[in-house]
Amino acid sequence: MAQFDMPVTELEQYTPEIDEPADFDEFWSGTLAEARAFGGAPELERADIGLTQLTVDDVTFPGFGGHPVKAWLTRPAHAEGPLPAVVQFQGYNGGRGLAHEHLGLAAAGYAHLMMDTRGQGAGWGAGGATPDPVGSGPSSPGYMTRGIEDPRDHFYRRVFTDGVRAVDAVRAIDGVDPDRVAVAGTSQGGGITIAVAGLSDGLRAVLPDVPFLCHYRRAVRITDAFPYGEITQYLHVHRSAEAEARTWRTLSYLDGVSFARRAQAPALFSTALMDTVCPPSTVYAARNNWGGALPQIDVYPYNGHEGGAEYRFARHLEFLAEHLM
Repeated sequence: MAQFDMPVTELEQYTPEIDEPADFDEFWSGTLAEARAFGGAPELERADIGLTQLTVDDVTFPGFGGHPVKAWLTRPAHAEGPLPAVVQFQGYNGGRGLAHEHLGLAAAGYAHLMMDTRGQGAGWGAGGATPDPVGSGPSSPGYMTRGIEDPRDHFYRRVFTDGVRAVDAVRAIDGVDPDRVAVAGTSQGGGITIAVAGLSDGLRAVLPDVPFLCHYRRAVRITDAFPYGEITQYLHVHRSAEAEARTWRTLSYLDGVSFARRAQAPALFSTALMDTVCPPSTVYAARNNWGGALPQIDVYPYNGHEGGAEYRFARHLEFLAEHLM
């Protein structure tokens, strides 16, 4: 795949207007208040998987609607004092996987919470363990149009709320410093990261890699790749002007650009110039609208949606050491 989006000089200046609803803040403050009203503390059960230098806990915490959400919490076994924490979100249709799969950040001295994504975990990897008990009206296969007729019913309203509650949960765990928390994720996980950064106060660092769920209208115009293609597929069938208007209204409450405008923590983005899944202009739209200081961004000119892949880990450790340690 050749580079297909804007040149980097234009991407650096790209600050598009998006359809942000007037009640965006009211919608999300009400959503989070409802979720927090269910109360509940995170529950931890030690997972004995044979490690000697790290400990792993099977965590259950209340998410949207008070629904139980699963996560793995991995920490250094002999740490002294409260630890900085990184909450990580998973890519599209992946789950939290197995307990031994996420050891790097704990080995570097962090408490690492890997959140499961409700209703997902059957597309790749080692699976998930969190159901989504909420139903949906007609939708195209996948998650982009689940609940598309009303923003209150949309799948990502629940997932973004789960992400904020994951931050709440890790801050409530003994041995974690609630004032030193970062969020991170790749692709869908990057989109959730941006949403949580815009909805959670006091984060210290934000790490969205090749983030999904940003600037939906442009994505649909310039790529037919899925998952954005699910929106096109839905509108291909639901042809009326009313269905189109309803679809874009719902998605306007879920756009990463709007969350980015409200985010204040230092951030390190990444994008790839041959990425047709999450086109670079959609990534820059969120990065360039960041509410705090303009985030750093690493650009991979010859890569697709894999982006920097495992090369990101060293960069993350540098950034986390600067802002959390």
